[in-house]
Amino acid sequence: MNLNDQKKDDFAKQFSVGLVLFVMLLMVGVILFQYAPIIAFFWLSGLGFGYILQRSRFCFVAAFRDPALTGSTAVTRGVLVALALTTIGFTAVKYFYHLTSQTIPGQSYIASIGMNTVVGGIIFGIGMVIAGGCASGMLMRIGEGFEMHLITLVGFFLGTMLGNNHLQWWNNHWMWIKEGVFLPDLFGWAGALIIQLLVIALLYGLAIKWEEKQEL
Repeated sequence: MNLNDQKKDDFAKQFSVGLVLFVMLLMVGVILFQYAPIIAFFWLSGLGFGYILQRSRFCFVAAFRDPALTGSTAVTRGVLVALALTTIGFTAVKYFYHLTSQTIPGQSYIASIGMNTVVGGIIFGIGMVIAGGCASGMLMRIGEGFEMHLITLVGFFLGTMLGNNHLQWWNNHWMWIKEGVFLPDLFGWAGALIIQLLVIALLYGLAIKWEEKQEL
């Protein structure tokens, strides 16, 4: 068997296994839908999101790491574009609920602001660069067969539990704005949208300038 035939045979086997796995995952989704539709939605959307991440090699770690290590800001700019699009989408959804005088979804995720945000961001940033992946990237790599990331997964769980146990202490001693900040409350819906998009556009421009500077 020559090399081309071997590649075709390997592709056929992988396709067959992937097709069987795909059908099994859909069946699990159908079963979940009969008992808990919301869980079925999470199941299917999670699978779709994971597939997109794996095929696109989209990685949040690379967005922060590559500009410093390689000078490339391609992934960084991709993340900024994604943030701009989701900003528009989420604003539209929230504004619809605001117009209809309904409870705006996701307001519970407006977290307080304090030193815990700064310290946690630094620790998480260092950890994800050393581990070679953030939360989504870690799960994606495990699915690809990278067993080393199982250690990262254990550390992720332990760090989450440790941080949760110490959160109250940070809230009592190092909290700056307990209610958090919701930009539409300060600048109105249109103003908040424009400000956030301008900030993203500014970061996008700085990313381009940074990459051009590294290429000189």
